[in-house]
Amino acid sequence: MTKANNFQRIRELNYLQQAVLAAAIIERMLPNYGLFSEATQFGDESALRNALNVCWEKILLPKSKISLEKQIEKVEPNVPELSQFDMFGTYLAIDAATALLGLMNGLMTKDEQEFVSIAKISQATVARYVEFLLESEDIEPDNKSVREHPLMQYEIEVLSELIDFVENMGRIEADNVKALKQQALADGQTNIGIAI
Repeated sequence: MTKANNFQRIRELNYLQQAVLAAAIIERMLPNYGLFSEATQFGDESALRNALNVCWEKILLPKSKISLEKQIEKVEPNVPELSQFDMFGTYLAIDAATALLGLMNGLMTKDEQEFVSIAKISQATVARYVEFLLESEDIEPDNKSVREHPLMQYEIEVLSELIDFVENMGRIEADNVKALKQQALADGQTNIGIAI
């Protein structure tokens, strides 16, 4: 029997498991935003970092009076416009910010679909980066070359490991969540393989 695909496995998790998984995936995407911000002097990475920390808190303490609306208002002005920047990193920054906004919307509306989308955004980020790498080597990217690229294989593998971790973590509480965050960043790199 083949293992169900990652997205199917995410759909089978409960709401809280999906939420912590989504937050862990964004931990791997956020440093891409930081690199873009450093390179362009655009955006405030700390606004995104704080918002993600608030999401972790909200997941652990759902009854807390944390306002995610306020966080969304702080993050939105930091989403770059593609037309304003002529560099590949803009896509990575937009994907990280979009995923984070999706997480906050998902937590506010209790919409699990948002959490599944975050895994898809991360994978799409990697796919776009792989296409960019292949094109820079004058290779015409196609589905097969993108899918079989080591970075994409690695993204799929890391996601699968994070899902395993979430499936086995039992109650969603501070210690487990801390361990999940460490697991997400254990390899010391972002979802596109850049060292953090």
